[in-house]
Amino acid sequence: MQRFPGGAVDARRQDYPDLGRDEPGPSSTHRTELRDQMTRTIKTVGVCGAGGTMGAGIALVAARAGFKAISFDMSEGALDKAAKQSVDFLDKSVARGKLNGDKRDAIVAAMSRTTSIDGLRDCDLVIEAVFEDLSIKRDLLGRLDSACAEETIFASNTSTLSITEIASGSKHPERVVGMHFCLPAQLMKLIEMSPGILTSEETFRTAWQWTEACGQMPVKTQDKPGFILNALLVPFNNDAIRAVEAGVAEPVDIDRAIKAGLGYKMGPLELLDLIGLDTQVRLCEAFYPITLDPRAATPPLLRRMVAAGLLGRKSGRGFFDYQGNAMFGA
Repeated sequence: MQRFPGGAVDARRQDYPDLGRDEPGPSSTHRTELRDQMTRTIKTVGVCGAGGTMGAGIALVAARAGFKAISFDMSEGALDKAAKQSVDFLDKSVARGKLNGDKRDAIVAAMSRTTSIDGLRDCDLVIEAVFEDLSIKRDLLGRLDSACAEETIFASNTSTLSITEIASGSKHPERVVGMHFCLPAQLMKLIEMSPGILTSEETFRTAWQWTEACGQMPVKTQDKPGFILNALLVPFNNDAIRAVEAGVAEPVDIDRAIKAGLGYKMGPLELLDLIGLDTQVRLCEAFYPITLDPRAATPPLLRRMVAAGLLGRKSGRGFFDYQGNAMFGA
C-alpha cells in the first residue's frame, strides 16, 4: 500500500459548504405561489432508499418546502441514522442563523418513515434513490404500482441509467420521469429533469413545477447516458484518480489546483470521498457498457481502494482521512 504524504484532511473540522446556493432560482414569492398550486396536486412525497445520504437529503428538500415527506427503506437502522443526520443538519442551520426554531420543528414534524412499501400508498409523488441497478429500479417500480394510487407520479434519481428502461418496470410508464438531484441534495439546487420516451407532458410539467416549488433549479435533459453532469463528471473524476495512480501529484494538490484554477467549490477527489468510492465504481459499471468510453472505465486504483474498504467519508478514509490520522491510498 502506497502512502500519499501531506494529503491528510481532518474532516472533523469540516462541514458541507453551502454548495450551489448562490445559483439563480425561483424567487421566494414565486416559490410560494408554486407551492400553493402544487399542494392541490402533490401533498405527500415518498422517498425510496431514504436511508442513504442522497435519499435523506431529498426528503429534507421536500419537508423544507412544506410537503409531507415519507422516507422508505428496508433497514430501520439506516432510517434511524438518516433521521439523526437530518436533525443534526437542521440544528446546525439554526445555530448558524439560517433557520429559525419554529421552521426547524415544522420540517421535522413533516417527516415520517416506514420500512413497508405500503406506507407510501398515500403519496402523490414517489422519488426512488436506490442503487444504480436497472433490475432493482424496475422491480421497485413494479412494487410501487401495486402500493400506490393510479395518479401517483414516480421519479427516478438515477444519474446514469435510461429513464425509458427504468420506466419499463411500471405498468404506467407515462407517469415515470427522471429527477436527478445533486449531492448533497439539501444544499445543491440543480435537478436534471429527463422525460422517458413514454413520459406524458402532464407528468413532466407537474414534476418540473414541484422542483421549482421546492426552491430547486431544474434543467431539461434528454434521456441520454449520464445526462449532463455525469456524462462529464464520471470521466473527469476518473481522470483525477488516474492522475493520483500515475503519481502526477498528491490528492490534496490535485484538488487544490482544480479549485484554484477552474473555480470549483470542491475538488474531484473531495467529491469522490463525499459520494463514496463504491458509488463511483457503480457509476462506472453502469456508464461504461453503454458508452464504451475508455475514460468511463473503472480505474484499477479505485477498485483496489474499494476492496480495501477505503470508501471515503462514510468509512473514515478515502483519498483523504476523516479520523485525524495519516491519509493512505492504495
